[in-house]
Amino acid sequence: MKKRASGILLHITCLPSRFGIGDMGSAARRFVDFMARSGQRYWQILPLNPTEAGGCHSPYHSFSAFAGNPLLISPEGLVDDGLLREEEIGEPPAFPGDRVDFEAVAAYKAPLFQRAWERFMAGGPSGPFDQFIRENRGWIDDFARFFAIKTHLEGETWDRWPGGYRDRDPDAMAEADRSLGDLVGKTRFLQFIFYRQWAALKGYANRRKIQILGDIPIYVNHDSADVWSHRELFKLDENNRPAAVSGVPPDYFSATGQLWGHPVYRWDVLRERCFDWWAERLDRNLALFNWVRLDHFRGLVSYWEVAAEEETAMNGKWVEAPSVDFFNGLSSRFSCLPIIAEDLGVITPDVREVMRRFGFPGMRLLHFAFGDDLPRNPYAPHNHEAECVAYTGTHDNNTTRGWFENDMPDEDRDRLFQYLGRSVPADEIAWELIRLVQMSPARLAVVPMQDLLNLGQEARMNQPATTNGNWQWRVRGDDLSEGLAERLLGVTRIYGRV
Repeated sequence: MKKRASGILLHITCLPSRFGIGDMGSAARRFVDFMARSGQRYWQILPLNPTEAGGCHSPYHSFSAFAGNPLLISPEGLVDDGLLREEEIGEPPAFPGDRVDFEAVAAYKAPLFQRAWERFMAGGPSGPFDQFIRENRGWIDDFARFFAIKTHLEGETWDRWPGGYRDRDPDAMAEADRSLGDLVGKTRFLQFIFYRQWAALKGYANRRKIQILGDIPIYVNHDSADVWSHRELFKLDENNRPAAVSGVPPDYFSATGQLWGHPVYRWDVLRERCFDWWAERLDRNLALFNWVRLDHFRGLVSYWEVAAEEETAMNGKWVEAPSVDFFNGLSSRFSCLPIIAEDLGVITPDVREVMRRFGFPGMRLLHFAFGDDLPRNPYAPHNHEAECVAYTGTHDNNTTRGWFENDMPDEDRDRLFQYLGRSVPADEIAWELIRLVQMSPARLAVVPMQDLLNLGQEARMNQPATTNGNWQWRVRGDDLSEGLAERLLGVTRIYGRV
């Protein structure tokens, strides 16, 4: 980021569409057009990996670090490719306009994907499909087998599979390829379609001078293709269960910490292997995005490790990771590392030193700026450095209006009014913070779509340490108005971000 710019945080699932969930079709291109008209240059999204009901469809809870989420495939794109007919799409169910009903969407799209797969096979595999499989051989076969076996065994976790499947015995894998061949093939096909549609959308955005800022969760699920096929990289016990799990100690979001439950890495093994799995993961993501945000960056310097039998994250310990060796290894493999470090919360000097050493910008949230340390608070706009990304809030925060109305202590609100130079009613607060973040010295300013729409806590995307009601919010089609584009363009232009 060499000059001032701004962007919008909005996940793909949040886009409007007639199919019950945002996808990579025409509505995504209309959103890109809206961004271009409003002078925005960065579109930040959440992870694109597959989600599942067991993880409440959190994009940070996936059974693959490499695969894409088929629910984001556009039926319109399948029609354009000749893999569906318009009449086969039919009249979609009356999906909610402002929420994603993930299970209803999955039930609707499943037969469409089956028809597209059958039509694809009837025409014979294509050269682009074969090339995709060759280029992604390092992960796609394992993922397709994992998904097929897991589906065949009705969702059973891999550590409880029959021994041959569990231990990846070559004869068992060959048998799975034969007996589950159709599902293995369809799984690979849907990944081909996903990545082709994504490449087209990213290309469209880049041609309109909009860069995509993606997101890489630090950990992967225990019940994932990655742990199943690379279990030597994770701290597992003799029964292939996690011996130690991930989380964070008590913090702003939770008094008992957050127990994420992912198996933690065996960094000694990763270092012996020159961090090859992580390098392949980063390579995949840099092919998808122009920039990536590394979620929970401090866990790559030192991480909170909790014994697997603990019920909360309170009784954990900090364990050092070989961060300098890790990022030196990545730097030797990539010409540049366009990485943004998610450095929210209590960040120790060793984490700051790694960020400075490798030139990774961090994040500054205005929601954290107005405590009693306001003059020195690093989140306050006057203390932002150029090499950071400034936000009103993120997907883990309440909306700005919801924060102001429901979460903000009275004394913090008074300090905010002093900072602004006047008292502000709730229906104006979001745009006041948008102005603050736009005038920040930070080269990049990002605003969640909910703040642009001045929405309250009913539009919150996620509340950490909770499981119900998250990840469902959606934009309505008429929200992306010309009036909103003009207003955003005006404030973006006046602070030199166009």
